[in-house]
Amino acid sequence: MGSIFNAQQIVNGLQVGSIYALIALGYTMVYGIVRLINFAHGDFYMIGAYAAYGAFFLFNAFFGGKSGALAFAALAASMIAGGGIALLANRFAYKPLRYKPKLSSLITAIGVSMFLEYFFSALPMIGPSYRPFPDIIPKVQIDLGIATISNYVIIDIAVAAVLMVGLTILVRYSALGKAMRAVSQDKDAARLMGIDVEKVIGYTFLIGGAFAGVAGLLAGMTYPRIFPYMGIQPGLKAFIAAVLGGIGSIPGAVLGAYIMGLAETFASAYNSLIGEGIAFAILIVVLLVRPTGLLGEKTADKI
Repeated sequence: MGSIFNAQQIVNGLQVGSIYALIALGYTMVYGIVRLINFAHGDFYMIGAYAAYGAFFLFNAFFGGKSGALAFAALAASMIAGGGIALLANRFAYKPLRYKPKLSSLITAIGVSMFLEYFFSALPMIGPSYRPFPDIIPKVQIDLGIATISNYVIIDIAVAAVLMVGLTILVRYSALGKAMRAVSQDKDAARLMGIDVEKVIGYTFLIGGAFAGVAGLLAGMTYPRIFPYMGIQPGLKAFIAAVLGGIGSIPGAVLGAYIMGLAETFASAYNSLIGEGIAFAILIVVLLVRPTGLLGEKTADKI
């Protein structure tokens, strides 16, 4: 009985960690490029969920179709909405403060987060209440003997894995990825080499926001309800995952997210309240023992 329990919790932890990883990657990419902790990132996740929700009903009403087409429409909408709102936040909130004291940008990020939450709550077609998320893909339970999983578990882990592998290839081998690494190391030197720094920063926000939007879609499918404040807790936990792995490190963000997902799942099996608080306990321990995170490097930057 114990082995069944453990296997089940591992599967659930990997599923949760996959969602956290997609959010944490946005945190760590933005921090690595512009040294900004974008606390509005959890709200890009929320916007992605609502975009997928709207796209599903709109596509179904006008075109109908099979679940595969509806899922693709929801995925595209979540990525476009998450990336688009991230670009807008960068253009109008963060870019004017790019070379101001970093505390200004940090406070602005908190302000952007609160604005998005209250703005969406005030919209008549959305409102502050919970909404049930539609079954974009019919849910199927699969009994593996040592654990019971749904096709949503496989979808969450597979989608996250594909996006993370794609991001790794982009950063390591593409011209944009090389430009990102150059801007992360030295913006002035990158400019002298002809790199458009602001364009690279824009792409970074776009990719991070799109990943957060996909995470919102996956979370909506997995926990079928959405509301304007749904990004607060996942956003904080994904930030903690990024800190745990080493803020600014892409592999670190992924590692930290899966550790967070497993720790939260196992702690929740013992006590749901402990499960909710374990992330913050981990944050305290990391800051005390290894402030740079598991895969992070020491820097001289100060907030």
